[in-house]
Amino acid sequence: MNIQTITLFGKPVINLLEITELLELPASMPEDEAGFVYILEGRCKNFTELKEFDLKQGEAVLAKSGNGVFKTIMHQNKPNFKSISIRFHKSVLEQLYKDSPSVFYENRNTPLNTNNAAIENNVLLKQYATNLLTYFNHKELVTEELLIIKLKELIVLLLSFEEKTQVREIMFNLFTEKNFKFQQIIQSHIFSDISIENLAQLTNRSLSTFKRDFKRIYNNTPLNYIIEQRIEKVASLLIHSQDTISNIAYDCEFKTLAHMSRVFKKKYGSSPTDYRLSFSDKR
Repeated sequence: MNIQTITLFGKPVINLLEITELLELPASMPEDEAGFVYILEGRCKNFTELKEFDLKQGEAVLAKSGNGVFKTIMHQNKPNFKSISIRFHKSVLEQLYKDSPSVFYENRNTPLNTNNAAIENNVLLKQYATNLLTYFNHKELVTEELLIIKLKELIVLLLSFEEKTQVREIMFNLFTEKNFKFQQIIQSHIFSDISIENLAQLTNRSLSTFKRDFKRIYNNTPLNYIIEQRIEKVASLLIHSQDTISNIAYDCEFKTLAHMSRVFKKKYGSSPTDYRLSFSDKR
Protein backbone atom coordinates (compact mmCIF):
# COMPACT_ATOMS: atom_id res chain seq x y z
CA MET A 1 0.00 0.00 0.00
CA ASN A 2 1.37 3.40 -0.98
CA ILE A 3 -0.04 6.71 0.29
CA GLN A 4 1.10 10.12 -0.90
CA THR A 5 -0.08 13.23 0.92
CA ILE A 6 -0.30 16.98 0.28
CA THR A 7 -0.82 19.19 3.32
CA LEU A 8 -2.44 22.56 3.94
CA PHE A 9 -2.05 24.53 7.18
CA GLY A 10 -0.24 21.49 8.62
CA LYS A 11 -3.10 19.08 7.88
CA PRO A 12 -3.21 16.34 5.20
CA VAL A 13 -5.86 17.51 2.72
CA ILE A 14 -5.21 15.46 -0.43
CA ASN A 15 -4.26 11.77 -0.35
CA LEU A 16 -3.38 9.49 -3.24
CA LEU A 17 -3.81 5.83 -2.32
CA GLU A 18 -2.46 2.96 -4.44
CA ILE A 19 -2.94 -0.73 -3.53
CA THR A 20 -1.71 -3.74 -5.51
CA GLU A 21 -3.14 -6.55 -3.36
CA LEU A 22 -6.43 -7.29 -1.63
CA LEU A 23 -6.65 -5.41 1.64
CA GLU A 24 -9.07 -4.90 4.51
CA LEU A 25 -8.68 -2.38 7.32
CA PRO A 26 -10.61 -0.07 9.68
CA ALA A 27 -11.47 3.30 8.15
CA SER A 28 -12.71 5.44 11.01
CA MET A 29 -12.82 9.21 10.75
CA PRO A 30 -12.30 11.58 13.73
CA GLU A 31 -15.12 13.88 14.81
CA ASP A 32 -13.41 16.97 13.39
CA GLU A 33 -12.94 15.46 9.93
CA ALA A 34 -14.94 14.56 6.83
CA GLY A 35 -13.81 13.43 3.42
CA PHE A 36 -14.49 12.97 -0.27
CA VAL A 37 -13.10 9.87 -1.98
CA TYR A 38 -13.00 9.32 -5.76
CA ILE A 39 -12.15 5.89 -7.18
CA LEU A 40 -9.59 6.17 -9.98
CA GLU A 41 -9.03 2.44 -10.49
CA GLY A 42 -10.42 -0.85 -9.18
CA ARG A 43 -13.25 -1.57 -6.78
CA CYS A 44 -13.83 -1.47 -3.04
CA LYS A 45 -16.46 -1.94 -0.37
CA ASN A 46 -16.89 0.61 2.37
CA PHE A 47 -18.98 -0.29 5.40
CA THR A 48 -20.28 2.54 7.55
CA GLU A 49 -22.57 2.44 10.57
CA LEU A 50 -25.77 2.27 8.49
CA LYS A 51 -24.67 1.52 4.93
CA GLU A 52 -22.62 -0.69 2.67
CA PHE A 53 -21.08 1.05 -0.34
CA ASP A 54 -19.83 -0.94 -3.33
CA LEU A 55 -17.73 1.51 -5.32
CA LYS A 56 -15.82 1.15 -8.56
CA GLN A 57 -13.84 3.33 -10.95
CA GLY A 58 -15.52 6.67 -11.62
CA GLU A 59 -17.66 6.61 -8.45
CA ALA A 60 -17.22 8.55 -5.23
CA VAL A 61 -18.42 8.82 -1.66
CA LEU A 62 -18.76 11.72 0.77
CA ALA A 63 -18.32 10.79 4.42
CA LYS A 64 -18.32 12.64 7.73
CA SER A 65 -16.98 11.46 11.09
CA GLY A 66 -17.77 7.92 12.16
CA ASN A 67 -16.62 4.31 12.24
CA GLY A 68 -16.00 2.38 9.06
CA VAL A 69 -14.39 -0.64 7.42
CA PHE A 70 -12.71 -0.53 4.02
CA LYS A 71 -11.74 -3.45 1.80
CA THR A 72 -10.65 -3.82 -1.80
CA ILE A 73 -12.09 -6.54 -4.01
CA MET A 74 -11.12 -8.02 -7.35
CA HIS A 75 -12.11 -5.95 -10.36
CA GLN A 76 -11.65 -7.23 -13.91
CA ASN A 77 -9.48 -10.02 -12.46
CA LYS A 78 -7.11 -7.52 -10.85
CA PRO A 79 -6.62 -6.55 -7.17
CA ASN A 80 -5.25 -3.11 -8.09
CA PHE A 81 -6.94 -0.13 -6.48
CA LYS A 82 -6.31 3.60 -6.72
CA SER A 83 -8.19 6.51 -5.20
CA ILE A 84 -7.78 10.16 -4.46
CA SER A 85 -9.32 11.66 -1.34
CA ILE A 86 -9.82 15.16 -0.03
CA ARG A 87 -10.01 15.60 3.71
CA PHE A 88 -12.13 18.33 5.26
CA HIS A 89 -10.59 19.38 8.58
CA LYS A 90 -12.61 21.72 10.73
CA SER A 91 -9.57 23.85 11.53
CA VAL A 92 -8.62 24.10 7.84
CA LEU A 93 -12.12 25.16 6.78
CA GLU A 94 -12.27 27.74 9.54
CA GLN A 95 -9.04 29.15 8.14
CA LEU A 96 -10.40 29.09 4.58
CA TYR A 97 -13.48 31.10 5.49
CA LYS A 98 -12.07 33.30 8.23
CA ASP A 99 -12.60 36.45 6.13
CA SER A 100 -15.96 35.49 4.59
CA PRO A 101 -19.23 33.85 5.65
CA SER A 102 -18.95 30.07 5.77
CA VAL A 103 -20.99 28.28 3.11
CA PHE A 104 -21.70 25.46 5.55
CA TYR A 105 -24.02 27.35 7.83
CA GLU A 106 -26.50 28.88 5.42
CA ASN A 107 -29.02 26.18 6.33
CA ARG A 108 -28.30 24.67 9.73
CA ASN A 109 -31.89 23.41 10.01
CA THR A 110 -31.29 20.79 7.31
CA PRO A 111 -32.01 17.40 8.95
CA LEU A 112 -29.12 14.94 9.07
CA ASN A 113 -30.13 11.31 8.58
CA THR A 114 -26.84 9.83 7.44
CA ASN A 115 -23.08 10.16 7.74
CA ASN A 116 -22.34 9.09 4.18
CA ALA A 117 -23.60 9.47 0.63
CA ALA A 118 -22.57 7.80 -2.63
CA ILE A 119 -21.96 10.14 -5.55
CA GLU A 120 -22.53 8.82 -9.04
CA ASN A 121 -20.14 9.39 -11.92
CA ASN A 122 -20.03 13.06 -12.79
CA VAL A 123 -17.88 14.61 -15.51
CA LEU A 124 -16.96 17.63 -13.39
CA LEU A 125 -15.90 15.52 -10.41
CA LYS A 126 -13.95 13.19 -12.71
CA GLN A 127 -12.08 16.13 -14.20
CA TYR A 128 -11.48 17.55 -10.73
CA ALA A 129 -10.04 14.27 -9.40
CA THR A 130 -7.83 13.50 -12.40
CA ASN A 131 -6.45 17.04 -12.41
CA LEU A 132 -5.26 16.54 -8.83
CA LEU A 133 -2.95 13.75 -10.02
CA THR A 134 -0.78 16.45 -11.60
CA TYR A 135 -0.22 17.90 -8.13
CA PHE A 136 1.50 14.69 -7.03
CA ASN A 137 3.72 14.64 -10.11
CA HIS A 138 4.81 18.23 -9.52
CA LYS A 139 4.62 18.83 -5.77
CA GLU A 140 7.24 21.57 -6.05
CA LEU A 141 4.70 23.72 -7.93
CA VAL A 142 1.88 23.29 -5.44
CA THR A 143 1.31 26.42 -3.38
CA GLU A 144 -0.95 27.24 -0.46
CA GLU A 145 -3.01 29.51 -2.72
CA LEU A 146 -3.58 26.69 -5.23
CA LEU A 147 -4.69 24.26 -2.52
CA ILE A 148 -7.15 26.79 -1.10
CA ILE A 149 -8.65 27.26 -4.57
CA LYS A 150 -8.92 23.49 -5.17
CA LEU A 151 -10.54 22.84 -1.79
CA LYS A 152 -13.09 25.60 -2.34
CA GLU A 153 -13.75 24.31 -5.86
CA LEU A 154 -14.68 20.88 -4.51
CA ILE A 155 -16.96 22.42 -1.89
CA VAL A 156 -18.79 24.40 -4.59
CA LEU A 157 -19.13 21.24 -6.72
CA LEU A 158 -20.56 19.20 -3.85
CA LEU A 159 -22.98 21.92 -2.79
CA SER A 160 -24.25 22.09 -6.38
CA PHE A 161 -25.78 18.60 -6.11
CA GLU A 162 -29.36 19.86 -5.88
CA GLU A 163 -30.75 16.46 -6.90
CA LYS A 164 -28.66 14.65 -4.28
CA THR A 165 -30.14 15.95 -1.05
CA GLN A 166 -28.00 13.65 1.15
CA VAL A 167 -24.83 15.29 -0.14
CA ARG A 168 -26.11 18.74 0.79
CA GLU A 169 -27.32 17.50 4.19
CA ILE A 170 -23.84 16.20 4.97
CA MET A 171 -22.11 19.34 3.70
CA PHE A 172 -24.35 21.61 5.78
CA ASN A 173 -23.77 19.42 8.84
CA LEU A 174 -20.16 18.50 8.15
CA PHE A 175 -19.07 18.49 11.79
CA THR A 176 -22.38 17.81 13.52
CA GLU A 177 -21.90 14.76 15.71
CA LYS A 178 -24.16 11.87 14.78
CA ASN A 179 -24.58 8.92 17.14
CA PHE A 180 -26.13 5.65 16.05
CA LYS A 181 -27.76 3.16 18.37
CA PHE A 182 -26.37 -0.36 18.61
CA GLN A 183 -29.55 -1.88 17.15
CA GLN A 184 -29.55 0.57 14.23
CA ILE A 185 -26.10 -0.59 13.14
CA ILE A 186 -26.96 -4.28 13.50
CA GLN A 187 -30.22 -4.05 11.55
CA SER A 188 -28.56 -2.03 8.81
CA HIS A 189 -26.03 -4.81 8.15
CA ILE A 190 -28.12 -7.99 8.39
CA PHE A 191 -27.68 -8.40 4.63
CA SER A 192 -24.19 -6.93 4.31
CA ASP A 193 -21.12 -8.93 3.38
CA ILE A 194 -19.41 -8.08 6.64
CA SER A 195 -17.66 -10.11 9.33
CA ILE A 196 -18.63 -10.12 13.01
CA GLU A 197 -15.25 -8.54 13.79
CA ASN A 198 -15.96 -5.65 11.42
CA LEU A 199 -19.46 -5.26 12.78
CA ALA A 200 -17.93 -4.83 16.22
CA GLN A 201 -15.65 -2.15 14.75
CA LEU A 202 -18.67 -0.23 13.41
CA THR A 203 -20.22 -0.19 16.89
CA ASN A 204 -16.92 1.05 18.33
CA ARG A 205 -16.54 -2.02 20.56
CA SER A 206 -13.97 -4.74 21.05
CA LEU A 207 -15.10 -8.15 19.80
CA SER A 208 -15.67 -9.51 23.31
CA THR A 209 -17.66 -6.45 24.41
CA PHE A 210 -19.66 -6.54 21.18
CA LYS A 211 -20.63 -10.20 21.71
CA ARG A 212 -21.56 -9.54 25.33
CA ASP A 213 -23.75 -6.54 24.43
CA PHE A 214 -25.29 -8.43 21.54
CA LYS A 215 -26.24 -11.35 23.78
CA ARG A 216 -27.78 -8.98 26.31
CA ILE A 217 -29.89 -7.16 23.70
CA TYR A 218 -30.87 -10.00 21.35
CA ASN A 219 -30.51 -13.03 23.65
CA ASN A 220 -28.58 -14.75 20.86
CA THR A 221 -25.13 -14.88 19.33
CA PRO A 222 -24.40 -12.48 16.45
CA LEU A 223 -23.91 -15.25 13.90
CA ASN A 224 -27.05 -17.18 14.86
CA TYR A 225 -29.18 -14.05 14.89
CA ILE A 226 -27.96 -12.86 11.50
CA ILE A 227 -28.46 -16.30 9.92
CA GLU A 228 -31.98 -16.48 11.36
CA GLN A 229 -32.87 -13.06 9.96
CA ARG A 230 -31.49 -13.98 6.56
CA ILE A 231 -33.29 -17.31 6.36
CA GLU A 232 -36.60 -15.67 7.34
CA LYS A 233 -36.07 -13.24 4.47
CA VAL A 234 -35.45 -16.18 2.15
CA ALA A 235 -38.73 -17.76 3.22
CA SER A 236 -40.61 -14.52 2.55
CA LEU A 237 -39.04 -14.11 -0.88
CA LEU A 238 -39.83 -17.71 -1.84
CA ILE A 239 -43.51 -16.90 -1.33
CA HIS A 240 -43.70 -13.36 -2.64
CA SER A 241 -40.98 -13.27 -5.31
CA GLN A 242 -40.65 -15.00 -8.66
CA ASP A 243 -36.87 -14.82 -8.52
CA THR A 244 -34.79 -18.00 -8.74
CA ILE A 245 -33.84 -19.73 -5.50
CA SER A 246 -30.14 -19.30 -6.23
CA ASN A 247 -30.60 -15.53 -6.72
CA ILE A 248 -32.59 -15.30 -3.49
CA ALA A 249 -29.80 -17.10 -1.63
CA TYR A 250 -27.22 -14.72 -3.07
CA ASP A 251 -29.30 -11.61 -2.34
CA CYS A 252 -29.68 -12.72 1.29
CA GLU A 253 -25.88 -13.06 1.62
CA PHE A 254 -25.60 -16.84 1.66
CA LYS A 255 -22.30 -17.78 0.06
CA THR A 256 -23.63 -21.00 -1.48
CA LEU A 257 -27.05 -22.40 -2.36
CA ALA A 258 -26.17 -25.59 -0.50
CA HIS A 259 -25.54 -23.71 2.74
CA MET A 260 -28.79 -21.81 2.46
CA SER A 261 -30.71 -25.02 1.72
CA ARG A 262 -29.27 -26.79 4.79
CA VAL A 263 -30.16 -23.91 7.08
CA PHE A 264 -33.59 -23.54 5.50
CA LYS A 265 -34.49 -27.24 5.89
CA LYS A 266 -33.35 -27.22 9.52
CA LYS A 267 -35.69 -24.31 10.31
CA TYR A 268 -38.70 -25.05 8.09
CA GLY A 269 -38.53 -28.83 7.71
CA SER A 270 -38.52 -28.81 3.90
CA SER A 271 -36.32 -27.77 1.02
CA PRO A 272 -36.71 -24.25 -0.42
CA THR A 273 -38.21 -25.77 -3.59
CA ASP A 274 -40.84 -27.78 -1.72
CA TYR A 275 -41.61 -24.78 0.53
CA ARG A 276 -42.28 -22.58 -2.50
CA LEU A 277 -44.39 -25.27 -4.18
CA SER A 278 -46.50 -25.75 -1.05
CA PHE A 279 -47.56 -22.11 -1.18
CA SER A 280 -48.07 -22.23 -4.95
CA ASP A 281 -50.56 -25.07 -4.50
CA LYS A 282 -52.62 -22.92 -2.11
CA ARG A 283 -53.04 -20.08 -4.56
